[in-house]
Amino acid sequence: MTTSRSATAPAGPDPVPLLAELVGTPSVSGDETTAARALVRWFGSAGFTAYVDEAGNAVGETGPADGPVIMLLGHIDTVPGILPVVREGDVLRGRGTVDAKGPLAAMAWAAARAAAAGTAARIVVVGAVDEERESKGAHHLIDRYAPDALVIGEPSGVDGVVLGYKGILRLRYEVERPAAHTSSPEEKATEVATGFWSQLRDKLALFHPDAPFFEQALPALVGMTGDIERAVLDISCRVPPGFDTDGFLAWLAERSRGGLITVVERTDAVRSPRTDPVARALTAAIRGRGRKPVAKVKLGSSDMNVVAPHWRCPVAAYGPGDASLDHTDHEHIDLRDYRLAIDVLTDALGLLADTLGRVPVGAGEKAGASQ
Repeated sequence: MTTSRSATAPAGPDPVPLLAELVGTPSVSGDETTAARALVRWFGSAGFTAYVDEAGNAVGETGPADGPVIMLLGHIDTVPGILPVVREGDVLRGRGTVDAKGPLAAMAWAAARAAAAGTAARIVVVGAVDEERESKGAHHLIDRYAPDALVIGEPSGVDGVVLGYKGILRLRYEVERPAAHTSSPEEKATEVATGFWSQLRDKLALFHPDAPFFEQALPALVGMTGDIERAVLDISCRVPPGFDTDGFLAWLAERSRGGLITVVERTDAVRSPRTDPVARALTAAIRGRGRKPVAKVKLGSSDMNVVAPHWRCPVAAYGPGDASLDHTDHEHIDLRDYRLAIDVLTDALGLLADTLGRVPVGAGEKAGASQ
């Protein structure tokens, strides 16, 4: 475990160098060590207790040890693909500027500023590993923390507050049939597989078909190989809150036609109410900076899906950046939005600490968390 601690102020008044260093340090999922250590060094320069934990997460803690715990959970890994790191005026280009080193660096700076201002909360900032794959970093945190409030660092846009993410159900279907001539009436493995996909797609099309996309169950056939004797389908289903995954899997099993169904990934959807204390603090902070807050839900998933059902604390996601640029070759961030997001997060931390200090955190607060 790498540990760092210093009593100095944040490393310089300009928040851009931290972001530029993180973006300039490649950290594809599974290879985040160098970037995590860079973030830990910055935490140490800013007076945090800082370390790289057993999973490889970069962790920085600041503020009074006896205060309510507010966790700012971002991720330090990126998808593959090296992009040149270029600054053009107020625009920084590079892999991870949006997803999600921009939000992570903004949270680190906001935590440092809030602590320097005397915010009465223990603020824990985490740059988690492996979010783009299996969320190993987030899973590692589940039994090691029980925060009183949680902000997920993902691009929401500087005026946006994300209340929910859809879940994901990834399946593999494998089926075999005896060898047969193409002229034979015997069913072929490919025919069985395509029939299975058609039934699955038609079934999910009946789930709230007239509702917004966030409330629908949306399947995608992401891979298919096969011939007369053997066929394999890889299927990804984005599922909404309240979706009966167990019932759906049982329904599929009855229609497998002797094929093997393997659940590759299963993550339930999460959604917080607009009255969630974290959402309210972020909304008030955005409005306090002269902007109009916008509540959002996302069709993808994040580490919020992993930790929120376990911690059952107030939670929402926030961060600078245009999410439509995620994973693209055009990924870039407006540094004016990055700076404003730091201000918003700093203000929100103060508001949230005041709220947590007034209201005992326990059954009342946690009952309102995402399901």
